[in-house]
Amino acid sequence: MAKDRPVYMGPRLRRLRRELGLTQADMAADLEISASYVALLERNQRPLTADMLLRLARTYRLDMSELAGDGGAEQTARLQAVLKDPMFADIDLPALATQDVAVNYPGMTEALLRLYTAYREEQLALADRGAESERADAGDAPDPVAESRRFVAARRNSFPLLDDAGETLAAEIEGAGGLQGWLKAKHGLRVRRLPSEVMAGSMRRLDRHRDAVLIDDALDGASSHFQLALQIAYLEMRKAFDTLLKEGQFAGESGRRLARRALASYGAAAILMPYTVFAKAVEARRYDVEALARQFGTSFEQTAHRLTTLQKPGQECVPFFFIRVDPAGNVSKRLDGAGFPFARHGGSCPLWSVHRVFETPREVVTQWLELPDGERFFSIARSVRAGGGGWGTPRVDRAIALCCAAEHAHRLIYTQGEAPGESRREPTPIGVTCRLCHRSQCMARSAPPIGREVLPDDFRRTHAPFGFADG
Repeated sequence: MAKDRPVYMGPRLRRLRRELGLTQADMAADLEISASYVALLERNQRPLTADMLLRLARTYRLDMSELAGDGGAEQTARLQAVLKDPMFADIDLPALATQDVAVNYPGMTEALLRLYTAYREEQLALADRGAESERADAGDAPDPVAESRRFVAARRNSFPLLDDAGETLAAEIEGAGGLQGWLKAKHGLRVRRLPSEVMAGSMRRLDRHRDAVLIDDALDGASSHFQLALQIAYLEMRKAFDTLLKEGQFAGESGRRLARRALASYGAAAILMPYTVFAKAVEARRYDVEALARQFGTSFEQTAHRLTTLQKPGQECVPFFFIRVDPAGNVSKRLDGAGFPFARHGGSCPLWSVHRVFETPREVVTQWLELPDGERFFSIARSVRAGGGGWGTPRVDRAIALCCAAEHAHRLIYTQGEAPGESRREPTPIGVTCRLCHRSQCMARSAPPIGREVLPDDFRRTHAPFGFADG
């Protein structure tokens, strides 16, 4: 019979003692042991026996499962995810050693995770520095949109704190009979739908004077539900937002407010599409965005957006890149959880189908993409509409796309019948942006690549807009 591994819970015991406001001598007296033995337990120089666990539970009226915790599973998963970064590739990091660090030294683990997050945020800031220095030279303030995007991107658009809060609220809302019932029972707020002209440009407004949440009656069902969930997120997740924003780096208040807005939208999605339930449905339906939207009563865009957030440590799904563009090619939203090298400045490649789905409204268009270095991605694109709801009501058409690395594409319903890593269709050769793409025969090119001399066309004119020298 295999011998049980000794249980060391020093950091957890130390944290418990401090939460109880006790000294080592106080705890020793309570447990009828010596203060030096408590010190040895806290330094992991002695294992915590079953008898001692029971004594702790009885003395301080603790639940055994609460005391034991999850064995550091979540911290271990987060640390292992960080250590997959290519910068650590040449270091031997056994899984067992990682688990030992996460379990026995949670404080050190949390410090490392915070440092890595700060490093990622700074890396993204460096990528933007060139553009921001130009803005500064022109006398402009730092770009708040870029600050907000960096804040989200540095955390891979994954906020487990909000996912957990969303699941708790979703259970309460279901028990109350829905969003409106919960708002009435918990906050004494009734929901009123009012005409657009009365709402004066607002989709949603919290009217404290009349104890009501006012909703524009031109909104469709999915949008109305999202706005109610958004209001609940603002009411219930304020502390979580503040905790997360403290870790961010913002030069001005506008960037912080945009990041807070992003967190609130994340929280609303976590309420409407609770992580565990949604992740199971995602795998069962093989990432069918339209089917998932119908199941959860959400819009195509809301569902696609939620798919980019499913990277909770230990419960990861396919990582996606998300982009939303208008017919002019302006990017209004960008979220990267798939390592897609999208240009941070300038337009994207016009050969990407996300720019053509306006020709086939509401139709899902799939495409294999190949970058100049040979890396392949799979893209799902579709047009979406915001606004409308009545004759003459303003509306905006946009296109959204989800991309995942080729290695994950076989898990999607859109590649049914294709072997993992293979495609029956030829990939479309695209570039990150014309300035960084060295494909010489591209007729869609808008600018020559950086570092290449443009050839004169006195005697020869190519089909491509620019002919440029080799090397």
